Amino acid sequence: MRNRSYVGHLNSLVKQNETGTYTSYLTSYDSDGLRINAQLTIPKGTPPSSGWPGVVLVHGYIPPQQYMTLKNYASYVDAVAKNGIVVFKIDLRGHGKSEGDPGGGYYSADYVIDTLNAFSALKQSDYVNPNNITLWGHSMSGNILLRSLVINPDINKIVIWAGAVYTYDDMQQFQITDNSYRPLPSSAPSQKKRQLLIDTYGQFNSQNNFWKQIVPTNYLEGVDGAIQIHHAIDDKTVSVDYSRNLSKILDPTTINHELFEYKTGGHNIFGTSFDTAIRRTIEFIKL
Repeated sequence: MRNRSYVGHLNSLVKQNETGTYTSYLTSYDSDGLRINAQLTIPKGTPPSSGWPGVVLVHGYIPPQQYMTLKNYASYVDAVAKNGIVVFKIDLRGHGKSEGDPGGGYYSADYVIDTLNAFSALKQSDYVNPNNITLWGHSMSGNILLRSLVINPDINKIVIWAGAVYTYDDMQQFQITDNSYRPLPSSAPSQKKRQLLIDTYGQFNSQNNFWKQIVPTNYLEGVDGAIQIHHAIDDKTVSVDYSRNLSKILDPTTINHELFEYKTGGHNIFGTSFDTAIRRTIEFIKL
């Protein structure tokens, strides 16, 4: 994946909403020949001379048929956009009206490719500072963002909220408890591909040469950048130990990183914890 190119551009913008501080549009971009839909939110006012700071917001697991572009993560978009940041919230393939099969975040490169193409598309826009674009994700997309960071050296900042699965050993140890999970039928293309991997190489084994290749923490050497992690201790869906383990793995590297833990907030880091986490996220994006 490091050897291939990721080229994207934004298609036409269709205005959806306007407030006193920002305007939101529906748009799309190309990813592996698929049309991936997105919500683009642009602050009002005079941008900095180098352009607004930007963020690609990657959603966590939501049953694909239930995903709604303008509803899911609306509070995230609002909080960040009204603070002078362009927000590009993408609908991963197979979600909402995005084309393609929802391949899953852990045994397929599809969502990583969508994220890297989105980063390229936003970087090519006229109103964003191309040197200040952050990837921000929740839950499942923690894995997607870390994989994106180790693939593309142009990505220098990621923010992970309640992220899951980095070493893949951690998934075996902590599991994920998500009552909203709806597995795709075994006939789905992504399920067939996953089953082929298991039939060929067996279940994940950290000592297996093939499975070592999908673990993003095996590619940290030489990676620069910064990672900000947020996790509530009372998260019943994704254990805070995922984030604690990732932080320990990052400690001996040259990657700047910080982990913020919250006593309450659950998997979505709601309430007063949300207010604190979003403030820290905004400050990080603007750095």
